[in-house]
Amino acid sequence: MKAMILAAGRGVRMRPLTDTTPKALLAAGGKPLIVWQLEKLARAGFTEAVINHAHLGHLIEAALGDGSRFGISIRYSAERVALETAGGIAYAMSLLGAAPFLVINADIFSDYDFSALASLDLRDRLAHLVLLDNPPQHPRGDFALEAGQVRESGAQLLTFSGVGVYAPRLFAGIPVGARLALAPLLRKAMASNQVSGEHFHGRWHDIGSAERLHALDARLSGGSA
Repeated sequence: MKAMILAAGRGVRMRPLTDTTPKALLAAGGKPLIVWQLEKLARAGFTEAVINHAHLGHLIEAALGDGSRFGISIRYSAERVALETAGGIAYAMSLLGAAPFLVINADIFSDYDFSALASLDLRDRLAHLVLLDNPPQHPRGDFALEAGQVRESGAQLLTFSGVGVYAPRLFAGIPVGARLALAPLLRKAMASNQVSGEHFHGRWHDIGSAERLHALDARLSGGSA
């Protein structure tokens, strides 16, 4: 299975840090956020990754190269302007191929074991999402999980972790270069019972602000996360 790391976001909430450094290259615990992801993917057995980028994307390519020093082969999907999640994935489909693939956000940090998804069989489903308890910055949650199926609504909403496995046909029909969010596609698939999920209870950090980046850096530098 191939993996895709989403790294095209501008990181507006983290300015001025992201004025000169792509969000994915901001460091915590002595290494860029995206390097933590690449190393985890390699340990989990992934050998190929696609990284999309837009803002200061050339710096990402310069920093990571072909990925050989991380034990994983990297190919890049350069977007002239950020195409949002679904648009970015659709734009990279020629690199991702015809089999289901893992997608992770570059700006999260967790102890989730990606190897659990490496051999996942979607069967007739379009997606499998990793959900978790709602963090303080997102108390309302995103989706419900009922008997292994992800629903748009339910008694208890959980937060989407930014980790998911997708079938290529979820993105069929999206024009190349279209700017499109992922959530509408997922909700449509949920309505036809084509999205499975799991509830992750481990450590997870969404690095959506300078304060959260500094907090993670302090935890990692102190030997914990």
